[in-house]
Amino acid sequence: MKTKYIFTGLIMMLFLGSCDLDTIPTSAVTVDNFFTTDEEIETGIINIYDALQGSNPLEGSSDIFGNGFNHVFLGIQIEYQMGEVLSDNARTKSGSPQGFDFEIFNVMPQTLAVTTYYRSMYRIIFNANVVLENLEDASQENAVKFEAEARFLRAYAYFNLVRYYGDVPLVNRTIAPDEVGLAFTRVPQNQIYDFILSDLQFAENSGIDISSRSRASRGAIQTLLAKVHLTLGNYLDAQVLLESVIASNNYSLESNFFDVFYNESNSETVFSIEFDATQVNDSQGFSAEFLDAVGRGTGTNYATDELVAAFDAIGGNRGQVSFRGDPGNPGLFQTAKFLPIEDTNVGDIPVPSNPRIAGNDFIVIRYADVLLLHAEAIMAGGTVTSSMDAITSFNLVRERAGTSAPITELTKQMLMDERRVELAFENHRFLDLKRFGVAQEVLSAFSAANNHDFQAFELLLPIPSAEISISQGLLTQNPGYPN
Repeated sequence: MKTKYIFTGLIMMLFLGSCDLDTIPTSAVTVDNFFTTDEEIETGIINIYDALQGSNPLEGSSDIFGNGFNHVFLGIQIEYQMGEVLSDNARTKSGSPQGFDFEIFNVMPQTLAVTTYYRSMYRIIFNANVVLENLEDASQENAVKFEAEARFLRAYAYFNLVRYYGDVPLVNRTIAPDEVGLAFTRVPQNQIYDFILSDLQFAENSGIDISSRSRASRGAIQTLLAKVHLTLGNYLDAQVLLESVIASNNYSLESNFFDVFYNESNSETVFSIEFDATQVNDSQGFSAEFLDAVGRGTGTNYATDELVAAFDAIGGNRGQVSFRGDPGNPGLFQTAKFLPIEDTNVGDIPVPSNPRIAGNDFIVIRYADVLLLHAEAIMAGGTVTSSMDAITSFNLVRERAGTSAPITELTKQMLMDERRVELAFENHRFLDLKRFGVAQEVLSAFSAANNHDFQAFELLLPIPSAEISISQGLLTQNPGYPN
């Protein structure tokens, strides 16, 4: 087995900003004696999921790099700021520092979440690359599965990066100290998408197991691949994939909307990120931030008036699970979907003594999303369809919500509205608006109505200024933003 090294100093330089480009790493961890068995490779796979999960250090603690409370690898735990607050769905309670830049469309290259999310996705990619370069000792039985799982997770991270940041560096392997330019050279989005498709197509053809709800499965791979195709306008490819997921009979809608979020690994879950309230490093803390003055901010991810109105119009029974009134601020509504798992009566306010240790999972893909994506694929970029297959998938979601009414055609606006109330606070809204091609129109109108300052260039996040500084000019900024 050839000698391989993981340069820990380089990791810190690229992703933590603790060194400059002239720094030569002085410490290295050899992996000659690791990744030699399936069990050790499995540990590497779990490490990728750990990166996806993000860290949740308690206040006053620090991570292995000595970083304090504002951790650089928060991953999914801050995604709500760009997925929901940077849209017409969510707001902060009263200018909370956790997300206010996103609420008023004043995101800057120095905005904390812009940097932490970017670095978190590249941490996933780095961990995946390490595993993918150390599979030669895997058993014949598991080698393809390991590769498929790592490539699925790497594709997921790149799909997030390219949709939020546009052109980004393509790092498809671990890099040596004299190759750091690769980490700072942005490549066109079409190359990133080609890379994502390659990873996901390999994973789909790997014969991977279909049973998991919290790890890569055939259903999760096919749904993510379908969403990539929808983003690219490859509607027939997406339709075929989604119909395969539906035909698998491995998933079904929960009859009670509440159970989707409080009966974990249920029949509707296609892919979720697991958290464990009994272990600090494996718990999630983002739901605490949605509450009034118990998280790092003073209450974030509150429903906008526009979202509340949408629920009043077509939400059916979903509103009482999706948000709840803030008793200290009449007229404001807090996110409720991901409150700590022991708080199963979402109509009540009590929270655990430490709400930053929550064990409820975050659902990345669920079957309701599959059904609505299926209708979208059939609509194929148009404004209306009379396809009974599309209408059937659409109606299944509405029937569960108690809002079903006979329809003979499905419009683009109906589909967008349904996705909005069904998937509210699950970090879909901003990217849905972009995929449907209406983000500039919708967000401009919302911004004007609320005295915000949305501009078209804000459909992409800025490249973090810290990364540009570290790169010494190699990394360029998105148009419209200062460095």
